[in-house]
Amino acid sequence: MRLQGKVAIITGAANGMGAEEAKLFAKEGAKVVATDFNEARLLEVEAEIKAAGGEITTIKQNVTSEDEWKVVVAKTVELYGKVDILVNNAGVASPNSFANMEMDEWNSVMDINLNGCVLGMKYCIPEMKKAGGGSVVNISSIGGIVGMAGSSPYTAAKGALRALSKSAAVEYGKDKIRVNSVHPGIIVTPMTAPSMELAMPYYELHTQLPYFGKPEDVAYGVVFLASDESKFMTGAELVIDGGWTAL
Repeated sequence: MRLQGKVAIITGAANGMGAEEAKLFAKEGAKVVATDFNEARLLEVEAEIKAAGGEITTIKQNVTSEDEWKVVVAKTVELYGKVDILVNNAGVASPNSFANMEMDEWNSVMDINLNGCVLGMKYCIPEMKKAGGGSVVNISSIGGIVGMAGSSPYTAAKGALRALSKSAAVEYGKDKIRVNSVHPGIIVTPMTAPSMELAMPYYELHTQLPYFGKPEDVAYGVVFLASDESKFMTGAELVIDGGWTAL
């Protein structure tokens, strides 16, 4: 029960890492508000958590909508009285270089992978201040640390999120609000599965362990950053990449 008494908002919780984070948070005692655009799959995650005895509320959300963020945070406070934890997990892949893409695609990736996180912090941090502190966990990527060929908009957004996390950590540290980023490597999820076969030699070359990561591998790290076990960590980068960035 490492998150007993905590109230957590987790975006992108219908699949992959977000779903595993929601399940593990609930198992560790948190009251979870899980959001995603995929409402049908989100309800399946809700049913699974409730069947295991966890407490969860689900809300359909487009993280790029400021109005919808207002609703999510207001609903969380109405139900549970506070916000302790925000996990900005929602994101999209973009296997493209910026020279070969339309600006509409670039802007869409930035809106979801970066601006959605900005909005989450904008509306959750004031509630964390009222609660006397909190923890923000931004799910970035190794693409926010090193270059990844053919994925320019994705890496640009994740790199900006990495820098934003550090800036927010400095800005809100005196309010006892911690902001850290997580940088997964190759994690097998519904988002990454379509590209796995095509890019397998590239992934295997960079991953030093003889296996790829699973969503739960990231979820364990996120729980640590959300919990009081990491109370002296802020502005940090937790890399969970199978050794990719060790090269």
